[in-house]
Amino acid sequence: MDQVKVFAPATVANVACGFDVMGFALEDIGDEIIVTKTDTPGLKITEITGCEGLPTEPEKNVATVAVQALLDSLQDKPSFGFQFKLSKNVTGGSGLGSSASSSAAAVFAVNKLLDEPFSRKELISFAMEGEKAASGHPHADNVAPSLLGGFTLVRGYTPLDVIELDYPEELFATIVHPQIEVKTSDSKKILKRQITLKDAVTQWGNVGGLVAGLAKGDYDLIGRSMKDVIAEPVRSILIPLFKEAKQSATDEGALGCSISGSGPSIFALSKGKSTADKVASAFRIIYESNEIDANVYISGINPIGAEVIK
Repeated sequence: MDQVKVFAPATVANVACGFDVMGFALEDIGDEIIVTKTDTPGLKITEITGCEGLPTEPEKNVATVAVQALLDSLQDKPSFGFQFKLSKNVTGGSGLGSSASSSAAAVFAVNKLLDEPFSRKELISFAMEGEKAASGHPHADNVAPSLLGGFTLVRGYTPLDVIELDYPEELFATIVHPQIEVKTSDSKKILKRQITLKDAVTQWGNVGGLVAGLAKGDYDLIGRSMKDVIAEPVRSILIPLFKEAKQSATDEGALGCSISGSGPSIFALSKGKSTADKVASAFRIIYESNEIDANVYISGINPIGAEVIK
């Protein structure tokens, strides 16, 4: 095989209480990449569509930074190179894992062309290098679900230990993306460097409750656990109409609502698509009535993650 086309899904990270450790994959929304073997060793980006201003230099683009990390780990280096065409369908600074989708797609594609020397889980650490290039922090809460699909939990970073979580099939996400940009690096700067023991205990309890609720299919427990007392109170001030959107989601029957990643996207989880549809309508009304452009998505949980497409 000399060429492969790969899709890697957008993701919702943190999932309210799981700052930097939890995430899930979305359906239909994500980045696509075409990778072709070349006779000349090295990496070359020939085309990027869907987003202006992204670097094409291999040492600066998250996709090729991630691939270079993969290649550096090989004992037997390939005698050929790789050419990349990237189609961006996840907007940078959206809070939907834009850099993660590109990084995950790239390492998954190159791994295929190398006859899969690495497992999907092993690819996570390479994709994290793309995240480091984007935000200065090699977090896995976006790249893990983008590669593996479903819900994931990063149990630890040293060493990296990613757990794939069970979740109920009737779970649906509704996402609203106000058309503003919030850079992950900027949103991390405003977070408190110290938190109270009371808040830490509350957050730990909610993470445990959310994992248990997902595993048991206990929707009430999922909703009770989707409480973030650490990042959301600070980051929400950067997002227009956040309180109104969150209240509207709750009023329409959502289990819970919080910030997707570092924002400005907001997500709500619901039992069943009909409730997710109602939440979507409420989100649209709020932003349209305030004359703020916003994209709204409804998605089941993507169980596959990165995949080869025709």
